[in-house]
Amino acid sequence: MALENTDIQDKLVGTFGESAFNFQQERDIFSFEIKADKNTAIILFLKNDPTLQFHFLTDLCGVHYPDNDENHQFAIIYHLHNWYENKRIRIKAYLNGTPEIKTISNIFLCSNWMERETYDFYGVNFIGHPQLKRILNMDEMISFPMRKEFPMEDAGRTDKDDRFFGRTTINS
Repeated sequence: MALENTDIQDKLVGTFGESAFNFQQERDIFSFEIKADKNTAIILFLKNDPTLQFHFLTDLCGVHYPDNDENHQFAIIYHLHNWYENKRIRIKAYLNGTPEIKTISNIFLCSNWMERETYDFYGVNFIGHPQLKRILNMDEMISFPMRKEFPMEDAGRTDKDDRFFGRTTINS
């Protein structure tokens, strides 16, 4: 019997109640949101449940939404895969206020480097991570380059004229 979206949703809502919500099919992947403080319990459940069997963490990344309110500016996205049923899911957890969430490196060892990369680029503190330090950028950096707090280009540069890059507006 194939694993259906409704099976996943029913098991999560039955076990975690309102901590898992906003279930939807987005193109070819089943997506939902979770409360950030329940991330380890929900992900461990998805991995260990004999019906669900999401044993593979495909990806973990951060997202910065600077225009959202303070409690929805940062999100952590998890992609899990059930190889037996070839079923993929996407989980989004918004970080309330400060960008921090519990580590899942004790559940999926591969998340160790993914969490370090997310820390390095977004400044998200993964509580309980065994070695949370920069992985790609210099240790001396004080900023987090993927945050959208800085302009993409230096407005004072004189060698960048928009006309030369096809970025002109035509006035009618």
